[in-house]
Amino acid sequence: MGKGVYNPCTMTRKGGINKTRKAVAKRFKVTGTGKVLRRKQGKRHILQKKSSKRKRALGRPALVDATQVWAVKQNMPFA
Repeated sequence: MGKGVYNPCTMTRKGGINKTRKAVAKRFKVTGTGKVLRRKQGKRHILQKKSSKRKRALGRPALVDATQVWAVKQNMPFA
């Protein structure tokens, strides 16, 4: 096994080399000012009953809640 201990609760590594968690990197984007963007849920299927206005709004990115920003950034050390 590699160096460092993996903590599944916070999805972070303790000690050793910091690696980017690719699953997190694919789902989130860090802006130039340090804000973290995410996709909104609800735009995968069952779209016929949703209005066009609602579907457009679901397509726009949203900010990650302030309580979760630290956890996301820990998994993207080079972002």
